[in-house]
Amino acid sequence: MEESPLLDDYILSLARRRRPRIGFIPTASGDAASYLVRFYRAFVPRDCVPTDVTLIGSSSQPRCPPRSADLRRHVLDLDIVYVGGGNTSNMLALWRVYGLDDILREAWSEGVVLAGISAGMICWFSAAITDSFGDLRPIHEGLGLISASACAHYNPETKQRPIYHQAIADGFPAGWGAEDGVGLHFAGDKLVDVVSSRANAKAYRVELRDGQVIETELPARQLL
Repeated sequence: MEESPLLDDYILSLARRRRPRIGFIPTASGDAASYLVRFYRAFVPRDCVPTDVTLIGSSSQPRCPPRSADLRRHVLDLDIVYVGGGNTSNMLALWRVYGLDDILREAWSEGVVLAGISAGMICWFSAAITDSFGDLRPIHEGLGLISASACAHYNPETKQRPIYHQAIADGFPAGWGAEDGVGLHFAGDKLVDVVSSRANAKAYRVELRDGQVIETELPARQLL
């Protein structure tokens, strides 16, 4: 749900059905109504069936009862899960309370496309850099579908880059940094594509080699 629709269109193109069911999970924002409105405004005009999965607040769709078979059926019936931004640590904690973490793992194993922005990008990794507690810091509470670390908003002008580098130097798992507007497409644990909705936006592999943090730029394919 960026200003440019290119990444959203790319995500829809990955679905197993021509007119995919895409479910928005806004847990990280506290199920903010304004975020739900943005999601529906972005996806209702597209050739898809938008719905949502809320755990906290009200929804324009019937709420799925937490910890119920209905929640599992609702998520597994989706073709795409789209997770919004916000407080990553709160989101992951609530998912575990409601059992949504295990449902999402099952959805992933069933071939559902898992996607998202900001918190919704880093949650799929085993570790990440987050500002969930105010200051930027590393966490190890990700879902671990991808056995690596991740850093969103990895832009030159932000603080994420040096914090991520320091974490890697201190023994944090190697992983990927993505500037705003960049999408990392994984099949299982393997990175298969890097796409960008913005000119000159980049992604990087960041790892420790011989005691030095090495940042390797990844070629990004600009979407048109």
